[in-house]
Parts: sequence; structure tokens; C-alpha cells
Amino acid sequence: MLYWLTKYVFVGWWLRLLFRPWVQGIENIPDDGPAILASNHLSFSDSIFLPLMVDRRITFLAKSDYFTGKGIKGRFIAWFLAAAGQVPVDRTGGRASEAAIAAGLRVIGGESLLGIYPEGTRSPDGRLYRGKTGVARMALEAKVPIIPVAMINTRHIQPPGKILPRIARVGIRIGTPLDFSRYEGMEGDRFVLRSVTDELMYELMELSGQEYIDVYASRVKEPRPAPAPPEDADDRAAVPAA
Repeated sequence: MLYWLTKYVFVGWWLRLLFRPWVQGIENIPDDGPAILASNHLSFSDSIFLPLMVDRRITFLAKSDYFTGKGIKGRFIAWFLAAAGQVPVDRTGGRASEAAIAAGLRVIGGESLLGIYPEGTRSPDGRLYRGKTGVARMALEAKVPIIPVAMINTRHIQPPGKILPRIARVGIRIGTPLDFSRYEGMEGDRFVLRSVTDELMYELMELSGQEYIDVYASRVKEPRPAPAPPEDADDRAAVPAA
């Protein structure tokens, strides 16, 4: 109930009024039955505008840190994400990855739409980065199609770190569902999972018009060590200024 109240009463009407979102390919989302909506990830607002413009409820897998914030802002974000139908998952890898996949399969098993960001995190610079294979494994195990979704202009209105979005029009392009039934029973083959994921990322690149970088976005975000000082730095430091 909170999901629908948030969408149509508390938030949805003024978002439509201010941002005038447009959608292409809405007919590619089935009226019923499970499917995975796999989207590029440019902004926090991606998880707001996609559910807003799709009639069916979408359940997202979201970083668990969003649900544990402190203070008024942290509690508001946790409340909003829960109202928007997001499920907290640990994205630290290892066993946490297995738990995230299990959570996604539970959503699909309930005949629902699962929303997921194959890049695993927001793009650090607006480009499209290498996809992680969890989405492929879920699609093959659950035997459901993957529907590629491209968010347009959401980074412009709310780049990473910006709390209040600027007013501008945003868009959504929804591609043709991708059927991977030819790989049935091969969800344990890492080469198959990579092939499925790369095919999906190619479709996202075509839909979004983004430049594709074959590197994980999380690696680009990793802090880089400071460059080592020149070997003669100590000597230069010892020379008194003229």
C-alpha cells in the first residue's frame, strides 16, 4: 500500500509535473509474469523515475548501506527506498553475492518484476561500464527474460553527491526483451554467464548512447594511491630557499 501511495499520492504527481518524464518502448514490459528489468545506472534518481513510469510494481535490489543511515536524512532515505519497493542486499562480494542472487530469485519467483543495475554501482563519469554476471545467472536459473532499460539525462539532474535535483526533462528507453532460453541448464558456466551479460550490456549501450568501457565501475571508483615522491625529493627539501 505504501508503494502505491508514494507513487500516486505523495511523490508521483509532482515528479511528473516538474520533470515531464518520457518513455519509449513501454509495450516491451509484460502485463503480468516475472521478468528482470536491467538498467544502466547514472543517478540515485534512476530508482525513482523507472518505477514512476511503469504501471507494474518493480522491486529493486539496493545497497544495504542505504537502509542504515543515521539522522533525519538517513531515516528518510531508508523510508523512501522501502516505500519504493527496494530490498536491501549486501554487495561486498563472496557469500554476500550469493545472498543477493537468492533475494533476486525470490522476487522473480513471486511473479514480480525485478529491477537491477548490472554495473553494480552508479557510473562515476556517465559512461557505461562492464556488467556483473549476477543478472545473467538469475535470468537463466529463473528462466525469465531480461528487459534492457536505458535511463536518459538522470545524471544531469542529479549527479552523484547532489541531494536536490535540478529541474530538467528525463527519459526512459525500454528495449525488446532478451530471451536466453538457448542457454537453459548452463547457469553454472561462467563463459555463458559472461556472454549473456555482454550481450545485455551491448543492448544498453545501443539504447543509451553511452560510451562503453570494459572495466568494472567499482574499480574505477577505488581510491588510487598517491604518487611516490621523486627520489631526490629529500635532497631538494634540504636546500634552503634563495
